[in-house]
Amino acid sequence: MTDVEELRSRTRELLAAHPPASTDRLDFLRARFDAGLAWVHYPEGLGGLGAPRSLQAVVDAELEAAGAPDNDPRRIGIGLGMAAPTILGYGTDEQKRRYLRPLWTGEEVWCQLFSEPGAGSDLAALGTRAVREGDDWVVNGQKVWTSSAHVARWAILIARTDPEVPKHRGITYFVCDMTDPGVEVRPLRQVTGEAEFNEVFLTDVRIPDSRRLGEVGDGWKVAQTTLNNERVAIGGMRLPREGGMIGPVSKTWRERPGLRTHDLHQRLLKLWVESEVSRLTAERLRQQLVAGQPGPEGAGMKLAFARLNQEISGLEVELLGEEGLLYDDWTMRRPELVDFTGRDAGYRYLRSKGNSIEGGTTEVLLNIVAERVLGLPGEPRTDKDVAWKDLAR
Repeated sequence: MTDVEELRSRTRELLAAHPPASTDRLDFLRARFDAGLAWVHYPEGLGGLGAPRSLQAVVDAELEAAGAPDNDPRRIGIGLGMAAPTILGYGTDEQKRRYLRPLWTGEEVWCQLFSEPGAGSDLAALGTRAVREGDDWVVNGQKVWTSSAHVARWAILIARTDPEVPKHRGITYFVCDMTDPGVEVRPLRQVTGEAEFNEVFLTDVRIPDSRRLGEVGDGWKVAQTTLNNERVAIGGMRLPREGGMIGPVSKTWRERPGLRTHDLHQRLLKLWVESEVSRLTAERLRQQLVAGQPGPEGAGMKLAFARLNQEISGLEVELLGEEGLLYDDWTMRRPELVDFTGRDAGYRYLRSKGNSIEGGTTEVLLNIVAERVLGLPGEPRTDKDVAWKDLAR
């Protein structure tokens, strides 16, 4: 069992052998991964040491104090938060060795090919088809709302491999090379003016069976690992006090007393308290992850995240009045990631509307919390035992 002192010793050995001030950033990240200090709870040889997850903070603190580079986790969040735990849980040894190291170092960006125009909230109704041809699968279909598709090398993909069985049972999970012929990425311009999301068209894309994760037909089960981790990644991110959306509006409140009213004061106090409660609850949820995989509780955190972001950004626009409606950049940009705090209040207000859709719609997450956390009866589902090909569309 790796203890705190052993981790500190290993970290100092890494720093001595690869001084951050004189070592190329990528070389340092690769060396850190190979030393088992990337994510200490992962197995040895895969960037970890099989240590308790809670000890990662020990390594991070030592490296931060030494000025070591990080792997830009926001830029590669889909890979770190969704693809990696799924590959670890269901990948072959060869797949783990091939994908995890360049994923963690940021050499290869990942995206998620799940949602479709006709299967967003009801993801299990997806219609993208994968047909077996020898050692390959030939994939045809369309995906939508795909963050980072325009910069990604790899994608986690779910496709229908058996239309003769009910919708949850005929899905298989793949790793798709975004540079392969037949993969077309088109920008989706949003109300913010930029194109952070994409739609992806798959036309006769050949995926080797060696890039399948899990068994044929078990894609829905594998996808639950991805989705549970995604909701924790969105709603349970680590933040300092007044981190996230509450920070800019609190700063404006303190610096510009002339904007204050009694009503806005009461609303800000309420949202500040709720943000702090949400932040501490997310910290508790991360502590629970030390003991195992994320469960449906992450859906509750994602619900709180979406509601708070929308209410806080609305309050900020009201506080600023006409100034809050200003938005200085409507150009067609293709950002790699969302920047909530470094933009105008008008941007935050518009972009936060998407929080109740991405990572699972509010309506779906309410059902998950009701059924899997609170144990309430499930809603009647008439399509549960009907073959996918017979469903009304």
